[in-house]
Amino acid sequence: MNTNAKKDVRDTRWLITGGGRGLGRAVALLAASMGAKIVIVARTRAETEEVVARVVAQGGTAHALVADIAEKDQTYAISGQAAALIGPIDVLVHGAATLGPRPLATVLETPCEDLERALLVNVVGPHRLTRAVVPSMLLRKSGVVLHVSSDAASEAYPTWGAYGASKAAFELLARTLAGEVEGTGVRSVIVDPGEMDTTMHADALPDADRALLAQPAVVARKVVRVVLDAALGGNGARVVLATMGES
Repeated sequence: MNTNAKKDVRDTRWLITGGGRGLGRAVALLAASMGAKIVIVARTRAETEEVVARVVAQGGTAHALVADIAEKDQTYAISGQAAALIGPIDVLVHGAATLGPRPLATVLETPCEDLERALLVNVVGPHRLTRAVVPSMLLRKSGVVLHVSSDAASEAYPTWGAYGASKAAFELLARTLAGEVEGTGVRSVIVDPGEMDTTMHADALPDADRALLAQPAVVARKVVRVVLDAALGGNGARVVLATMGES
């Protein structure tokens, strides 16, 4: 997959964490409908099976791995299993994330174990998976690592401390990776999807007006554009998807 120009999705191989719901699910369904081969990762079997069934029913190629990326042994196994199912990964989408227990707590009320869990899911797990997947991309001189982040990585919202701190670390690793793979044909890109009508958002802000929230399917179209077009999502870029048009 030459990442220096606009490319077709067809026959590219995508590994998507958090692929059972929300934006990860929407990206998986869209990429598969455009001809990509996908492997989705999530902790809930029913969610992953539903996505795979929809893709297969439409003639696409999809597989599911039920795993928790916070678990070291499971995370390292994901890369090998995905490659065995669809071949070397062209696009790695870090979509899995956790807010932590709800209702969200202030910094002083957040148990250390909850902060640790947020760091494991939102930073350490993605780091392990990046380490497992990217060497193959470097050998092929092609690939995209897409980091789904949040404005909470740079804005300090009360009670969002654990999530925000983990996303800030997540973004710094993504930017550091970008500097380290510069010129190799591999891109490390950050996207901020904005507020979406998802279960995670509803858990955090149950009183929010859902009519004002972006639909994951709409945001997914922007994600795919960023992946395919280096002019939109160059190595090291941070793309705020809410500022993009829907074309």
